[in-house]
Amino acid sequence: MSEADSTASYTIDELAALTRVPSRTIRFYQSAGALPKPDIRGRVAYYGTAHKERLELIAKLQDRGLQIKAIREVLAESEKGAYSVEEWLGLHERLSQPWDGDRPKILSDADLAEELAGHRPGLAAELLRAKVIERRGDAYLVDSPQLFALVLRMEKVGVPTDVSRDAAEVMKKHLSRLASDLTDFIVKRGDALGPDLSVAYEEIRPVSLEAVRIMFAREMERAVRKANESGAASALSKKKHAKKR
Repeated sequence: MSEADSTASYTIDELAALTRVPSRTIRFYQSAGALPKPDIRGRVAYYGTAHKERLELIAKLQDRGLQIKAIREVLAESEKGAYSVEEWLGLHERLSQPWDGDRPKILSDADLAEELAGHRPGLAAELLRAKVIERRGDAYLVDSPQLFALVLRMEKVGVPTDVSRDAAEVMKKHLSRLASDLTDFIVKRGDALGPDLSVAYEEIRPVSLEAVRIMFAREMERAVRKANESGAASALSKKKHAKKR
């Protein structure tokens, strides 16, 4: 887009009314380099169709959660011909898709009672204290239904809810670092992923999850074997027997 649209015909107030973007925001976009300068005629600044379209693109990018600096970079790369904004939006849409179906859900008192059927009394209170579930008005929020199911599964075999929760926090801490490092690696090596990053990403998701499963299983085997050889496992067994006496 050129510095000024040759068909410029809007004052800043007219452009603001047309796009529903406040005049002060339009000036901010200009100062931030996201919106080209207007055409100055005498002492009046005029904007055109290209400015209107640019404001619409900025709004779309903001809807995707981008800050003005990132928006400016996306638009600059688009103008260089690296990709179109529409292509970027399509890729962003794919990258934003959930990796699994584990999404928060709300349980009523009756729903929770059904979930805990067959479990020992008092478990609901323990789940609340462990923050596996949270009270929200007259219902309960389960942030991760799949983790909730795992906690109940472990409770069935005698693992306390707070132990399951703390174990999940240990995993979350290290997996968060892994996810950040792997994402940084993919971004830096994006040129090696082929011409269509979105297609590569579709394969990266299931492959990454499977790779984590395989490598974690191997590392757990190694760690458990090491603990067993060091006598830690037998020491734990003795401690358990001592508590039972």
